[in-house]
Amino acid sequence: MKYAAAIAALAAAAFAKEIPKDPERAADLYDSGVMHERIIADKNAQWDLQAEMGVLNALDGPKFPELPFAQCKDGLAAPLDPFHSNNASTKFRCNNINLHHFLSHTDLGSTVGKGSSSWGWVSDNGREFAIIAQGDGAAFAEITSAGKLRYLGRLPQTTGVAPSQWREIRTFKHYIIVGSEEPGHGIQIFDLKKLLDIDYRKGPVTFSPDTDLTGYWNDLPLGRVHNVLANSASNFAYVVGAQPRNSSCLSGLIFLDLTDPSKPKNPGCARDDGYVHDAQCVIYKGPHKKYLGREICYGYNEDSITIYDVTDKQFPETISITSYEGATYTHQGWLLDVNNQEWLISDDEYDEVEGRGPAANGRPVTFIWDIRDLEHPKQTGYYQGPRKNIDHNQYIFGKYSYQSQYTAGLSILDISSIPTDPTGRGVREVGWFDTYPEDDNLQGGGELKFSGSWSNYAGYPSGFILINTMDRGAFVVKTQKPLP
Repeated sequence: MKYAAAIAALAAAAFAKEIPKDPERAADLYDSGVMHERIIADKNAQWDLQAEMGVLNALDGPKFPELPFAQCKDGLAAPLDPFHSNNASTKFRCNNINLHHFLSHTDLGSTVGKGSSSWGWVSDNGREFAIIAQGDGAAFAEITSAGKLRYLGRLPQTTGVAPSQWREIRTFKHYIIVGSEEPGHGIQIFDLKKLLDIDYRKGPVTFSPDTDLTGYWNDLPLGRVHNVLANSASNFAYVVGAQPRNSSCLSGLIFLDLTDPSKPKNPGCARDDGYVHDAQCVIYKGPHKKYLGREICYGYNEDSITIYDVTDKQFPETISITSYEGATYTHQGWLLDVNNQEWLISDDEYDEVEGRGPAANGRPVTFIWDIRDLEHPKQTGYYQGPRKNIDHNQYIFGKYSYQSQYTAGLSILDISSIPTDPTGRGVREVGWFDTYPEDDNLQGGGELKFSGSWSNYAGYPSGFILINTMDRGAFVVKTQKPLP
């Protein structure tokens, strides 16, 4: 056992290496947008096939029924309702996570399905709400004390704009910021306090994207963005991946001043490293003393992690640009602790598909970064998941990373060992819930496919976790045993 652990550590060290960007590869695949277009084409081809097969929920009627509580027992969560007892598509592999409720995208008001992002909001009086991105808007549901999704209503996409698989949502104080890849959509700003007055017994409410928004902004070249994020501490939202790449901001970080959410203002952008796919922006609290009190953004830029100082919105500065062994599509990441910003973890969305770096075996890799020196980040190690699949979005709450891994569903990782052992050897999975049973019997326990879980939110005080899936709908789950 000690010998095996030593071999694993050496293998991790072999790939645990930060490197400069490869200028030729960057020019050919990333600066040009070729890699992004390749991934988009791959996803669209898979989704078109699913549509033809009739496995997208809203396209051929209510394929996926509402599901009640199901205890995780002997590695499987199967609904207690006898109606579902013989339905293989409603039995989910699991470990230490119970199913509490499931509603399809159809039951959540969508006419096209196609789930994507998700986020959560907790009101001042403790009510917990789920915000569920769909192809034709955002669905709102309250999570009850029993873990049930109580559908309240929806905010449709911008009037006159077609549906889109890509819809991203983040909270800013008691508002949500909504962006979409669909041209002309722009940025919707909606006040979540409107949900507090809905009487669910009278039926769901459809809000107007014309008259019910707090604010709207669309000073964009094509009116489309890939992602949105916000930093309530600075009163700013950030728009990333706004096409085309040859626009004045080069699809980088676009700053949106929300001091008055009804009147968003754009004081500038950060364009030095071009296209930004996702980011996290925070007020810096150390340990790099030079940047104390500054607003720092950690950008996930296709082939690098790029760190920005965006304190001066008219003159932002790039602190560092760092790539790594196996970089294929640097997708997303998160700080371990926003109050002590020494470490972050990141994922790569396409390294499994192209078989690069430690993901050459088709299993997802979580990269570990030492960022105590913002000017010289160090890639110290990684954790590799046990099942064949593609990793997507992950968010950290407490000492756990909640990772959506497409066809493998939700994986909860205990990352508390990273500060003392940054090789990743101490990282371990403490919970798992597979939302996509269709590939359960394949070799490796899954497949490299863009289906299943897109995103999750685990910031509810109750311990419930929201999982939004692309094909089915929204799940509410909870760990069976409290996490230590």
